[in-house]
Amino acid sequence: MATADNYQATNGDFKHLNDGLPADMSRLIAAGAFDDALRLIEAELDAKATELGVKFDYTLYNGQADGTTLNQIGAELVSKGVDLIVPIATPAVKIMQSATEDTEIPIVFSAVSDPVGAGIVDSLDAPGGRITGTSDALNTKGLLDLMLAQNPDTKTVGLLYSKSEDSSKQPIEDAKAYLEGKGIRCVEKTGTTTDEVTSAVDALIAEKVDAVFTPTDNTIMTAELAIYEKFLNAKIPQYCGADSFALNGAFVGYRVDYTKLGTITADMVVQVLVDGKDPATLPVTTFDNGIAMINTESCAALGYDLAAVKQAFDGKCSSVLETTTQQNFD
Repeated sequence: MATADNYQATNGDFKHLNDGLPADMSRLIAAGAFDDALRLIEAELDAKATELGVKFDYTLYNGQADGTTLNQIGAELVSKGVDLIVPIATPAVKIMQSATEDTEIPIVFSAVSDPVGAGIVDSLDAPGGRITGTSDALNTKGLLDLMLAQNPDTKTVGLLYSKSEDSSKQPIEDAKAYLEGKGIRCVEKTGTTTDEVTSAVDALIAEKVDAVFTPTDNTIMTAELAIYEKFLNAKIPQYCGADSFALNGAFVGYRVDYTKLGTITADMVVQVLVDGKDPATLPVTTFDNGIAMINTESCAALGYDLAAVKQAFDGKCSSVLETTTQQNFD
C-alpha cells in the first residue's frame, strides 16, 4: 500500500488532451471533513489541469445520504459513459461499484475506512479490478501513542465500541494487540443502543480504567453527549477515532487530514486519466499521521494543562486543534 508520507504523483506530458476528461464525483453526505476532501479534490484537479495543459470536466453529485438517490446517480453516470467516478465514503463507493460492474469505468474512491473488508479491493497493495483510491482508516497506534504520551502511567485501558459496527472490529483488535504488547490490560465493553452504551460506560468506570479508547464507531458517537460527563466526573480521558467525538465532549478526537486525503485522491485521478495507470495495480493510499482535536473544556475538567497536553502530543500528530463541546455541529 502507499502511504501519504511516501506518495508521489507521476506526471506525464499529455498537453494534447484538450477535449477534456470527464470525472464525476458522488458523495454520501455533504458535511464536515468530507467537504474538506471534496474541496481539495476540486482544487488539485484544477491545479493539475493548469500544470499539464489538460481540462477536467467534472460534475458534482450529492447522494443526500440516500441509497435510492445514489443508485439513480450511478445509473446516470453509466448512461453518460463518464471516464471516471470519484465517490466519497464507503456507502457511495459500494453503490458506484455495483452500478458500474458491467462497464470498464474506473473508480478512484476517497475516504473509505476499510476497502478490503468492504469488498471494494482485493488488497491495499494490489486492488485488482478497476477500483483504487484513498483510505481514511483510523491509525489506531497513532491515537494510542497520544494516549500513552499524555497518560504514561496507564495500566488499564477501556475499549468502548459497538459489536454492530463492522468498522470497529479491526481497530479494536489492533488496540488490544498493541496495548497488551506493552503489558497494558484491556477491558472491553460494548453497546448497540444509547442505554447499553451508558451501562457499558458505568462498567468501565467501575473497573477503574485509566483511559478509554473508542474507534470510529457511529453507535458510540450517537451516545457521546449522554456519556462524556460520566468519564469527566470519573477523571477518565476518552480518546476517540474521529474529531466529532471531541465536538460532543470527548477529551480527544483523532482523524486523518482530509485536505491531504483530497489532494492525493485527485493526484490518483490524474494518474489514471492522464498517465494511464491501471487502478488494479495502483495501491490504495493510507495515512500514517493524523490531526488531534482536544476538547479544551474536557481537558480542564480532567485537571490537565492544555499547554502540557500539546507538548506531549508534539511530533506525534500532524497538527493539534482545539474545540469546545457542541450540542449540534455541521
